[in-house]
Formats: sequence, C-alpha cells, structure tokens
Amino acid sequence: MTTLFGNLRRIPVQYPLAFGVGVSTAKTSASDLLVQVVVEKREKIDWKRNLAFASFGCFYLGGVQYAIYVPFFGRLFPNAASFAAKPLSKKLQDVKGQMALFAQVFLDQCVHHPLMYFPAFYMTKEFVTSHGNPDFAKALDTYRQNMKEDLLALWKVWVPATMVNFAFMPMWARIPTVAATSAIWTCILSAMRGGDVIHSDDMAGGAVSGASFQLMKEGMESLFSSSVDTDPSLAHICVSAAGPDKVGWVSLLANAVAGEEGNITHSKMIRLGHEFIILMHVAVPPEKARTLISHLNKNEDLKPLNIRTSFLTKRQTGKFQKPMTGLRIHCVGKDRPGMLAAVAKKVSDENLSVENITTEIRMDRVKNRLFVINCDCTTTKKLSKEELDSLFEDFNVLKQELQFDVVDVRVHME
Repeated sequence: MTTLFGNLRRIPVQYPLAFGVGVSTAKTSASDLLVQVVVEKREKIDWKRNLAFASFGCFYLGGVQYAIYVPFFGRLFPNAASFAAKPLSKKLQDVKGQMALFAQVFLDQCVHHPLMYFPAFYMTKEFVTSHGNPDFAKALDTYRQNMKEDLLALWKVWVPATMVNFAFMPMWARIPTVAATSAIWTCILSAMRGGDVIHSDDMAGGAVSGASFQLMKEGMESLFSSSVDTDPSLAHICVSAAGPDKVGWVSLLANAVAGEEGNITHSKMIRLGHEFIILMHVAVPPEKARTLISHLNKNEDLKPLNIRTSFLTKRQTGKFQKPMTGLRIHCVGKDRPGMLAAVAKKVSDENLSVENITTEIRMDRVKNRLFVINCDCTTTKKLSKEELDSLFEDFNVLKQELQFDVVDVRVHME
C-alpha cells in the first residue's frame, strides 16, 4: 500500500502536464454537472454545455495554463521555485521574491485572465454549442458586456488563491492547486454563464438566463388573466388613441376614465417619434359605460388624441376549450428584420394561441440594438414531459438559427 501510494504521488511530479490536463478536465466537467443537478435542479443534463466546460478544462486550463504557469513564469521569474520552497520566515525577508510574487499575481489576474482566459472560455462555449456555426465575434462582444461582472467575481476567488499558489506551491503543483481552487470557481462560472452569456436582468423576471426551460408550479391564472372573462358583472371597453406627443396625456386620460368610475387594467402607452400611442382596457359598471364613452369623445382636452372606443365581450362558454398549458417565452437578440415573424411562426407551428405579445428595442452597454420579445401563449392540450422536451428543443434550435442571446421558456400547467 505504501509503495502504491508513493507511486501515485510521483505521477504529478513525473507527468505534470498529463496530470494537470486530466485533473482539469474531470474537475471542470464535474463542477458543471454539480451546478446543473444541485443548483439548477435540471431533470435533463445539458451535455453540450457540459462538453463546453470539459473542453475548456482540457485544452485551456490543463494545457495553456500549464504552459503559462510553469515554463513561461518559470523563465520570467527564475527564482519563483526557490522562493516557494522557503519557509515563511525567510519569505518575509526576501523583498525581491515578494516583488516577483506580486508581479506573477498581477500578470495572471490583470493580463492573462482578462485577455486570454475569458475570451477562450466564451469562444470555446460558442464553438461547442453553436451547432457547427460559431459566431466568435458575438461571443467576444458578449464578454465585453460581461467583463466587469466576470472580473470582479474572478478576483474575489483567484487573487487570494493565486497568492497562496505562487507563494507556497512547487512548480509541478501549480496546476493541481489551480484545479482544486477552480472546482469552486467553475461552479460559480457555470451558475453565472452556463445557460448562456447574458445578464439576468435582460430576462423577464431576471431569474433564469440563456436557453432555459422551467416548469412552473403556478396555475394558468398566473400566466395571463383577462378581466373581460373574470369580471362578467362589469362592462368592458377597449380604448385606443393616437396623437401628437404632449406632456400630461396619460394624466388627462386616466383622470377622465376614473371620473366615470372606470378602472384601467391592461394598458400600453408609448411615444413613437412625434406620436403618442395608447391602448387600454377599461372595466366600468354597465350603467356608466355609455356615459364614459360619451365623456371621452366629447372631452375637448382629449380631442387631439383621436380616441376610439369599442365594447369587449366575454368568450361564450362551450365555444372554446379551456387552456391547459401556457408558455411564457422571452427572447433577446441583436435587432434584425424577421425575428418576430420567425418566433410567431414557431408559436403557430406548435399550435399555440397567443394571449399577449410585446416587443421592444433596447440598447446594450456597447450600444448594440437588442430586440426583445415577450410572448404569453396557451394550448388546450396538457403537454406530457416528452412533448415539453421536444417543444423546448425546437425553441433551442430556433435560438441558434436566429442567433438569439436569450431564449427563456417557462411552462405553466393547469
């Protein structure tokens, strides 16, 4: 047993590169699996994502980092090995050794990681998950957006860990030490950037990032609730308006509705160029409905808005089937023609009925135009797990085809 243990201990010394590659590959893959199973509680492992992490661990963490930390740093700082071997009391007296230590940490954390490590990670992930059509420019653009957050998270873990590694570990042990620390860091990176490389605040709700799928325990009413159907005792009016933009339009219209006991529920009000556009649902006691409409049409202050009204009626019982499954779909990607058309076609092809859909343009941190789609849709069929898995895979393919940064699908079951 002692001989076997001694032989095992000699492996990292005799074969430092092979040992580092093996440990880094296994560790990186295992860390991502841990996050998927324990943190994200996935029922189905994303093996492409895991392959991306394993590939990065093998080629970069095991291979490239070995070349940087051992041969390169060994030549650049020839006394690094002897400084690491000294007892702590001698280290405290070795000013040149301390300066070399800080120089190594600076080069590693402020040059190597920002300029090599993270670009390699984002490009490796893009290469493995892109279905044979990687967009490395997009991957690097995403890294530029995430850089501040990524580096701050990195430094919290790696600055103290690198200080210990370079100060106390022999050269052959640098990669195994990095691998041990990296087990924690990879869990952090997997949780931050595993599903995709986009900020969580770019999502509806800000809870799930990337190409993701969640089965929600809430019922259908938490997805979309129309008061036209749920408040049969009230009259329901659709109010639309468009006119020259002016400060105070919303206040004037809202007060006019409230003055006749109207209650605004769903609404969308937006300035588009010189025009201000309004669409709203108003619930009102039936005896007040005609008075409200007349007041809106005759109000001189509201004349420039060209207000139009129409009555809304509840769907008749027996003329429609009750929805059993609902999807909340959230997509974000660089703006280009045809994005909504493609998503709408996919929704139609899946025989889903749109309940609510909104789109908008946002500007990201590097002034790229992002197109955002939020779509609530339903089906009268209660989908099985196999059908849900197939549907999610279809949307994941759509994400790759349209090069969306985010496709988030949340399923609500009755």
